[in-house]
Amino acid sequence: MAQWIGGIKSFVFGTSGDGVTQTFVMILCSFGVALLALAFLCVLIWLIRIRPRTPMLDDDWNSDCEKTTTAEITGAKIRYRNIRDFLWRTTRDRDEAWQDSLEVDADEIKDVWFVVDHFHSFQGLAHTFLTFEFNDGTCLSFSFEARRRKGQKYHPWAGFWRHYELYLLVGFEHDVLALRTNARGHKDYLFRGITPPGKEKALLLALTDKANSLAEKAEWYHSFLTTCNTSIVGMVNRITPGRVPFTWRNFLPGYTPRAAYKLGLIEDWGGFDETMNRARIDEHAMKWDGKGSYSEMIRDYLPKGPL
Repeated sequence: MAQWIGGIKSFVFGTSGDGVTQTFVMILCSFGVALLALAFLCVLIWLIRIRPRTPMLDDDWNSDCEKTTTAEITGAKIRYRNIRDFLWRTTRDRDEAWQDSLEVDADEIKDVWFVVDHFHSFQGLAHTFLTFEFNDGTCLSFSFEARRRKGQKYHPWAGFWRHYELYLLVGFEHDVLALRTNARGHKDYLFRGITPPGKEKALLLALTDKANSLAEKAEWYHSFLTTCNTSIVGMVNRITPGRVPFTWRNFLPGYTPRAAYKLGLIEDWGGFDETMNRARIDEHAMKWDGKGSYSEMIRDYLPKGPL
């Protein structure tokens, strides 16, 4: 056995230090070439197969996203058409209905609620949406989602490749939220939003305009850039520029409550941890038997103001 600089080599076999370095460099070069080839292939596939695709308005859509909501705005009065009003017992057992018409008064908004729906064991994966509560008790939810064709299931990876159109679901809270708390059994949080005077009305009008826009011209859903949460952030910043700064939490909606709490976007119910505890509503919502007001029942459980 002989000692060599950079390594140990026997007279029969072994590798010198220079040989190890050369081998390592060759492996790195091969890996780099493979990455470049993969990147080139992805760009080629995008340019040839993905980019030319055109989002569709008319197709054989799944029944829960079959119709698009439109609205007529006359001053503060907004008349919506095609509002989803499903009753969910399970995800498969449901009564499907769409309300033809609903009129609300944007000057009669009582509260804006921010919903965080945890549907995965990884905390960062969640769905977010907004509910507008009016003084007459109406609770109308606005949820940006991936529009699916019949037989099509949502998967985040597919959402990167123009696989779904962007869909703005407008439905009653006893449909949109109860689907998640009662039928799917998710962990759900309901936070009372804090908006400057008049901004809640502007937000409702912006969402309504977006619904009308998507009913006329389809857009692509994107699992990173155009999601439930990034769409909400875009709406808020359009009304109040810079209100929600760019942060990684915008792309992992499950972590948005902490950012919203620090920015003063949600009501403080006794510190962040206590706010989270009090905002969790899924276990209480499971007590709803489909009779009476779902929205009134869960709000009776929540704080009436800041603590």
